[in-house]
Amino acid sequence: MVSAVFHSPLEAVSTPSAPAIAAKPASVIEAPVRPAREPQARTPLDLRAFWMRVLPPLAGFGLLLLVWEIVAMRSTTGFPSPLAVWQQALTVFSDPFYSKGPNDQGVGWNVLSSLQRVALGFGLAALVGIPAGFAIGRFEFLARMFNPLISLLRPVSPLAWLPIGLLVFKGANPAAIWTIFICSIWPMVINTAVGVQRVPSDYMNVAKVLNLSEWKILTKILFPAVLPYMLTGVRLAVGTAWLVIVAAEMLTGGVGIGFWVWDEWNNLNVANIIIAIFVIGIVGLVLEFALIKLATAFTFEEVKS
Repeated sequence: MVSAVFHSPLEAVSTPSAPAIAAKPASVIEAPVRPAREPQARTPLDLRAFWMRVLPPLAGFGLLLLVWEIVAMRSTTGFPSPLAVWQQALTVFSDPFYSKGPNDQGVGWNVLSSLQRVALGFGLAALVGIPAGFAIGRFEFLARMFNPLISLLRPVSPLAWLPIGLLVFKGANPAAIWTIFICSIWPMVINTAVGVQRVPSDYMNVAKVLNLSEWKILTKILFPAVLPYMLTGVRLAVGTAWLVIVAAEMLTGGVGIGFWVWDEWNNLNVANIIIAIFVIGIVGLVLEFALIKLATAFTFEEVKS
């Protein structure tokens, strides 16, 4: 027996069939209506500020190259031109880490050796100089005790300490590290002590009222307030250390950028000497930039180069 089922026409109109629902895309059924985004206003490019940042450095380098070229053209002793130095630099930096013995190594090894000496001497100076600066600035007795000694020893040329290091340590490498140490310690001691002495008296009065221990005073009051002065001393110390290591290595020999300069002078290779001058300047610039970024990260004040 066959049975038939009849539906009302109204029911057929009001209730859509399943295939009709399935035929509709899901995006049409479920996607919500999103409000239109307002177009963001673009900041106009300040061309004048851009060119004022770019043109002066380019003009300075251009003037340097012009003077250099004139000196090379008028020189009767074979002073190399910028083009000749550039070609020699391509040769030098094509293999900066070659090693053909202790006295014949690439410029990369020489720079790393100098940086290693600077790091050791500077690190020892920081371990001694920063705590000494806090103590001298904190206690008046120590300030009156050490200020005459610092005033006496600070103006002495760092290279004058090199023979003392050779006599005491019996080696060129420890003597160079000693020279870095003695020339790096003064900026950190002086700047840290000045920072401690310039801490507002209200801070110290609050510490007395709260009966804080000396460790609490150091960590909670002095260190945050003295940090900008301390980082300034660190910057000055690193710059001085990088200057001194070149001269110290020229006198002591061995491996290092200073020895490389002296060795190239003995070989009358002026182009390599000029390359070494630029390498020394670039490394010093990188160290300065890194310390400026460090000071900016740890202080609330604007740090200017």
